[in-house]
Amino acid sequence: MIASMGLFAVEDSFIKAASVTLPVGQVLILFGLGGAVVFAALAQLNKTPLFVPEVLSRPMRIRMVFEVVGRLFYVLALSMIPLSAATVILQATPLVVVAGATWVFGEQVGWRRWSAIVVGLIGVVIIVQPGTDSFSMLSVLAIIGMIGFAGRDLASRAAPRSLGTVTLGFYGFLAVMVAGILFSIWQGAAFVTPSLQALLFLAGAVASGTTAYSFLMKAMRTGEVSAVTPFRYTRLLFGIGMGIVLFGESLTFPMLLGSALIVASGLVILWRGKQAAKAQ
Repeated sequence: MIASMGLFAVEDSFIKAASVTLPVGQVLILFGLGGAVVFAALAQLNKTPLFVPEVLSRPMRIRMVFEVVGRLFYVLALSMIPLSAATVILQATPLVVVAGATWVFGEQVGWRRWSAIVVGLIGVVIIVQPGTDSFSMLSVLAIIGMIGFAGRDLASRAAPRSLGTVTLGFYGFLAVMVAGILFSIWQGAAFVTPSLQALLFLAGAVASGTTAYSFLMKAMRTGEVSAVTPFRYTRLLFGIGMGIVLFGESLTFPMLLGSALIVASGLVILWRGKQAAKAQ
């Protein structure tokens, strides 16, 4: 899980670096194409069929929509705001997933977990700082991306069990391509010939992203969920560290305070979920 989170942070860094010289839509298209090719090759090696009726199920269609929204707005955020800020806001995804599960799946959440969700969302507000001179509307891009990823995770839970990691990864990266195509059409930006450096950045993003995804699935399927899930928050440390070292970003007190509230809230929710499971 720690390796997965570190590689996801590396993926974010490569995408942010590539977006300096390439339009965001083009970055998404090339990144999505690369990831789809990798998972298609894995499917071929494992003799896993990719085109099966289950991929057209309602949960998969919903997952595709949320994947498009999440990827598009998160990559936009990466290209326009500090990597550390985008990474921190993304850590609120589990809070939104838990809140959404009460509505989508009818799961019971007690007042302690609801309180933790509220505290975590307050942490996001502290980071964004609406109504102050430090507020930037661009931070909303990361929030929309985070909501998109939460919706994707909820839809993934409802996806047919017959669809494995490779299949979900393939269609996930196809959704990234769709996001890039739609944004390119809307933006009307002309494609540019990528430099060798930009191509290397995108290749690094594909390699780190697909490996991270595989590591994540391995951790979640072989380890005890309550034991490995807390280590998701190491992505925050990797993201902040890379933002400081690679992009010269600096930390502010609101970001540190908001991060602490988000992480503490997520850990409380995991702990309460484990206690509730034991009680049953």
